Amino acid sequence: MKDKNDLNKWWENSIIDMKPGEIKFRGHHIQDLIGNLSFSQMIWLMLRGETPSKEQSELLEAALVAGVDHGPQAPSIAAARMAATCGLSLNNVLATGVNMLGDVHGGAGEQCAELYYSIDNMMKDGENLDKSVTISISKWREKYGKIISGFGHRFHKPTDPRAPRLMELVEFYANKKIISGNFKEIGLAVQNFISSELGKPIAMNIDGATAVIFCELGFDAMLSRGLFCISRSIGILAHGYEQKLQGGRNKGPMPPEYLPNYKSKE
Repeated sequence: MKDKNDLNKWWENSIIDMKPGEIKFRGHHIQDLIGNLSFSQMIWLMLRGETPSKEQSELLEAALVAGVDHGPQAPSIAAARMAATCGLSLNNVLATGVNMLGDVHGGAGEQCAELYYSIDNMMKDGENLDKSVTISISKWREKYGKIISGFGHRFHKPTDPRAPRLMELVEFYANKKIISGNFKEIGLAVQNFISSELGKPIAMNIDGATAVIFCELGFDAMLSRGLFCISRSIGILAHGYEQKLQGGRNKGPMPPEYLPNYKSKE
């Protein structure tokens, strides 16, 4: 039989201290946070164990706002709306949409951040930017394949309208010495490298742009995916709720009058 100390260690954590009549997040009483901390500051506190500056939370919030939605042509949104027409409740609708955010759609920021950090580490070891980009991309491709996560878009060519605005904000906060600006230069260098390879401009997409911000703010690469999921869940909720109000039953990916082609094995 385990003693009480062993049982208390079962879910030991440094995030929440909760007992009857008391709730503390990262050492802060909940009543002191309510009304004093923004949602983006709360995200930072929960993930990092510290409260960010106003400017840091503003930049994080900008990235979160940028990734909220991309319409029903985005698999995460389409899946959520279809789930709503199948009679699922909003929590299941949210889960359906978020579960679509994988390595290709929405989750690419994690892989992109890994590339950015690899380049940054090489530069810290004394290598120049161009060579660091070339070597890091080569190693990254050995692991993930030819297509570089965070760049290219099936709709927005040659520019994803979200990326330039986010890069403007990165430059603004870098000039204020809130962040280094190094990852902006890395992201743009990767974009230039790929464009040069292709012989035409390629967009830095929302994953590539938000990964710049998450790296500038010091978030682990793994969290790029999680933070994007938080962002996109707002759009998923909005679309799921709207679809609930619109009604409709078993609304699939194509109108019923359009049927997929059958291709015989012969």
